[in-house]
Amino acid sequence: MRWASSISRAPALERAIIEAAEQALATLIVRPDLAIAFVSSSYGEDVRAFAELLPATLRECTFVGCAAAGVIGAGEECEDEPALSLTLASLPGVTLAARHFENETLPSAHVRPAVLSSQLGLPQGDDACPHFIVFADPFTFAPEPLLQLLDRHYPHSTKIGGLASGGSRPGETALFMDGAVHASGAVCLAMSGNADVRAIVAQGCRPVGQPLFVTRAHGNLLLELDGQRPTDVLRTLYAEANERDRQLLPHALFLGLVMRPGESRYGHGDYLVRNLLGVDEETGALWIGAELETNQVVQFHVRDAVTSAEDVEHALASLDGTPAAPAGALLFSCLGRGKHLYGRPDHDTDAFRRHARTTPLGGFFCNGEIGPVRGRTFVHGYTSAFALIQPRRPA
Repeated sequence: MRWASSISRAPALERAIIEAAEQALATLIVRPDLAIAFVSSSYGEDVRAFAELLPATLRECTFVGCAAAGVIGAGEECEDEPALSLTLASLPGVTLAARHFENETLPSAHVRPAVLSSQLGLPQGDDACPHFIVFADPFTFAPEPLLQLLDRHYPHSTKIGGLASGGSRPGETALFMDGAVHASGAVCLAMSGNADVRAIVAQGCRPVGQPLFVTRAHGNLLLELDGQRPTDVLRTLYAEANERDRQLLPHALFLGLVMRPGESRYGHGDYLVRNLLGVDEETGALWIGAELETNQVVQFHVRDAVTSAEDVEHALASLDGTPAAPAGALLFSCLGRGKHLYGRPDHDTDAFRRHARTTPLGGFFCNGEIGPVRGRTFVHGYTSAFALIQPRRPA
């Protein structure tokens, strides 16, 4: 298995394709089986002709990707300017299948496993062990039903990806699959056989206060925490917080939902972090960006640049001491990260390089990041989700 990642900042898309392809092909050496491209939306309408501009070598392999407001390639992050990221892979023993879905063509939640495998283009047999990379249009496609379907039928598989960015209304998105450019829906790439995909999800937040029980809730309306009005809990939290947290609580507050029930202690990676959507001043209730359940354990979280930096370092530390770096990697990072959060480009890619050494890394800045938390797949915000790919079996 070989991977290569390149980036071109050429102001003309046709030139950028030539430069990125030459760099990646020279590094890969062998013929690619898979090409993944992320194209800056700064190229405007030229993005629609992207597939027509590809060299023949890339048109002959499985090809997926999307347009984005910022792209990541060769260990560099390029935001708010023309750039093209190209990742190539030679994948012996791996079966690739790409499918495009619209909401109305998505397989039913009750589809039989054999039928779903056929619709996804997957080989039959327990040893296929598919993993999925998903790119979706944020305006026309709800990714949750697809992710729930994949979780239900392939619980041990990794599902990761992101929502395309760069557009401001329906019809402005560009999703690439083989020779086609789609303005809506989702592209799902399945990798089966001799490929293992591991996800690292850094949600960029840290807990404050103490874990609490949801004692009353209705849907996504949080009515009581430990028998108290949520706003009263927040007033106490603010009164007991240090000065740094007091500055964050009014504008960078989130709720973490424990995804590992039954434990007495919770640590890094045990929470699914969701937005606070609003406050009901009359009742003291909070609107949360997730459905809640009575007796669920939750904890408030905060976020800033320092916290996000510490979180990504903690998440990537799991790579330290591993016998070999991944063969290739993809990064799906929130538009709210990058230079807009850290004040400089390349923060998360630099962190990745410190832990994964020479692993080729491509990716893009998303309108929502797809990745697992404790075995279930979600769409996140303010997150960096890394996909680490390597052979299941040594060559």
